[in-house]
Amino acid sequence: MIAVIDYGAGNIFSVKNALDHLGFENELVSDCDSIKSADAVILPGVGAFPSAMKMLEQSGLIETIKEEAAKKPFLGICLGMQLIFEKGYEFEEYSGLGLINGSVRYMDEPNLIIPHMGWNKLEKLNDCPLLENVGDDEYVYFVHSYKAHCDDKNIAAYSEYGGCVPALVYDGKYVFGAQFHPEKSGETGLKILKSFGGLI
Repeated sequence: MIAVIDYGAGNIFSVKNALDHLGFENELVSDCDSIKSADAVILPGVGAFPSAMKMLEQSGLIETIKEEAAKKPFLGICLGMQLIFEKGYEFEEYSGLGLINGSVRYMDEPNLIIPHMGWNKLEKLNDCPLLENVGDDEYVYFVHSYKAHCDDKNIAAYSEYGGCVPALVYDGKYVFGAQFHPEKSGETGLKILKSFGGLI
């Protein structure tokens, strides 16, 4: 079973619908026991970094998330991807989950239209099990104004938008993060979610 964490800041139903379409057993969960009993975990998210982290703090799920992400497949999507880093700087400096080293900062490159919204090509950088069925000319859908800053070794794929935008990050073990929305990225996104479910 894949647990989709419902903590008040997620695009949970579109993620659940995509998993249902792929035939993966999944549940919307908001308690520690359900996360612990799941075979894999997805952390969706839309909105602002500090408010989302405060919701997670109020939910009492943070320690369980950290423990489970160390031993089973874990995928953060959009804001959920940003939360897996150490710090975010949206409105204020705020600590994240710290599952991957790095920070999340505003995309302030000159002449960019912000938010970054639309389809961009995935450029592979490092091996990642979620990309095994993704070709070299495939596009995914983004909606965001902040991006991750992390070591290249943790960037599985990136997109070009005023420079390198980490699109899919990976800790080399269990933790993945997609800045784009795989559940809104057509067949390419479904292939990525299917590969994630296949890790169970």
